[in-house]
Amino acid sequence: MFSTYNQLLKQAAKKNYAVGAFNINNLEFLHAVVSAAEEEQSPVIVQTSEGALGYAGLEELAAMVHVVVRRTKVPVVYHLDHGKDIDLIAYIIKSGLYQSVMFDGSSLSYDENVRETTKLAKLAHKNGVAIEAELGAIAGIEDFVSVAEQDAHLTSPEQAKEFVETTGCDSLAIAIGTSHGAFKFSDASKLDFKRLERINKTIDLPLVLHGASGIPTNIKNQCVKYGCKIAEAKGVSDAHIKKAISLGINKINIDSDLRIAFDAGVRQFLSENPEVIDPRKILEPATELMQKVVQQKMRIFGSAGKA
Repeated sequence: MFSTYNQLLKQAAKKNYAVGAFNINNLEFLHAVVSAAEEEQSPVIVQTSEGALGYAGLEELAAMVHVVVRRTKVPVVYHLDHGKDIDLIAYIIKSGLYQSVMFDGSSLSYDENVRETTKLAKLAHKNGVAIEAELGAIAGIEDFVSVAEQDAHLTSPEQAKEFVETTGCDSLAIAIGTSHGAFKFSDASKLDFKRLERINKTIDLPLVLHGASGIPTNIKNQCVKYGCKIAEAKGVSDAHIKKAISLGINKINIDSDLRIAFDAGVRQFLSENPEVIDPRKILEPATELMQKVVQQKMRIFGSAGKA
């Protein structure tokens, strides 16, 4: 069943857990995510990037999601992830297909980010849609060569307060040291928890953590065993994810972990079954592996049993 973005995250904030937001690109990803939510009795956010819409089609993906969600009893929100095309975001808001959208204005100047986020927030709320905004650059701490540069790219607690009060956004994606992709850190994960704690004390909104895939060792090793070149990939540790949740994170985005699981499942099956050409059989192990990854994430996030 469809729920609302604000309802899901306010409940998560009240009970101190996080809702997983999982990117999908096709039917297999969608089934893996929703089946995991049903097994774990967990609320879940199904989200699509602009890239996914370009790959599979906006209406096509929405049609699949709506059919699948109507059949489930766990609360689901359909969300646009990392929207940068303002015209596309406006179209999606008016379409009624999504419960929430994210406007990623992090590459804009602060004033431009405020201005565009405010406009989209007004449009979203007029149409009964929630909006997630972003402040700060989601990139690895180790990408920044100095403390001053690092501080300039991560989210300022004082600026965050002004930003949410001015824009009227419903949640805020913050930069505390995570990064997108499978290669987040050269060593152990590093997050600025003091910054997170200050932001949480400064603003009263659900906080979102992007670039939070953990790159599970067992899944990575399976993928590498069958030819995937990601041996050096490192993600955010489970311990750091749990600590971030305890300090106020209520939505966590996961993409790379599902991609790796999908790849591992397909590579292993094709290696062990070179005679099989039926795509349904080829994709089944990948779907099952992705579901296991999502279920594990839901347990880590504390959302299992909260449906």
